[in-house]
Amino acid sequence: MQIEVNGTVLFFDSVGSQFEPIGREMREKPTLLMLHGGPGADHSIYRPFFDQLADVACIIYLDHRGQGRSAPSSQEHWNLTQWGDDVHAFCEALGILAPVVFGHSFGGMVALAYATRHPGHPSGLVLSGTYAHQDLGQIARRFEEVGGSEVRDAAEAFWTTPTEQTVRVYDRTAVHHYMLRAPKVEDLDSVFRMVQRPDVGLHFMADEMQRFDFRGDLHRIECPTLVLGGDLDPVCPIEGLEEIAGGIRTDLVRFERLDNCSHIFWEDAGDRLIRVMREFLSDGDTPAPG
Repeated sequence: MQIEVNGTVLFFDSVGSQFEPIGREMREKPTLLMLHGGPGADHSIYRPFFDQLADVACIIYLDHRGQGRSAPSSQEHWNLTQWGDDVHAFCEALGILAPVVFGHSFGGMVALAYATRHPGHPSGLVLSGTYAHQDLGQIARRFEEVGGSEVRDAAEAFWTTPTEQTVRVYDRTAVHHYMLRAPKVEDLDSVFRMVQRPDVGLHFMADEMQRFDFRGDLHRIECPTLVLGGDLDPVCPIEGLEEIAGGIRTDLVRFERLDNCSHIFWEDAGDRLIRVMREFLSDGDTPAPG
């Protein structure tokens, strides 16, 4: 499905209904808006795993501006302010009231832009495997811990000077550390399903990713927030998630440290992650839409 938002066309897909018939009533479920990582990727990596939450939420998967199956875009719009405002405008265009917004990795950075610029809009926020600012030294150290000096060198080269060459080396030596176990054949299927826009990723990683900083804006978040981090994640180290949790009002934040999990932690945490998400989506402190 496609919709025009802020002068571009965004692709989205949905799983599950907004209303569930129970007896003589129609029970309204929260809308869970999923923001994918990358940048330059799409939402497909989260499926079918997160589809299983459709019994407690209406799930909407969104491809960011210029990425995935959304319309191509130009570089002047590839920034967190634009992507964050697109989330708000997308919800307004579809009449989505008080969404619970889930952002993983780069999607978490977009979620931070959205939630700090439009603090009264979401009813809940899930900040997953992300950070409020990039600490390259911390990332390099964690890659060395999980993979040794060669992996650290590849990560440092990629994050400081993202080019087609450093991407190739990083993909060959470091990306498999995004999961703890060796990838299965079915894990690789998601790579073939994905519509990738590498130019968006290279542009953002060489520019805004190295300088954005939401630490001073975390106090602006006004909704219940679940912060999720894998303790062995080298891409978005757990310390960055702890920093985010520490900057949000204590009465709003819930921090879940996922032990023995890396960056794509739904492959490592499995049932535990689903349980935590179900609890958060059904928590009485997370207002229902409307």
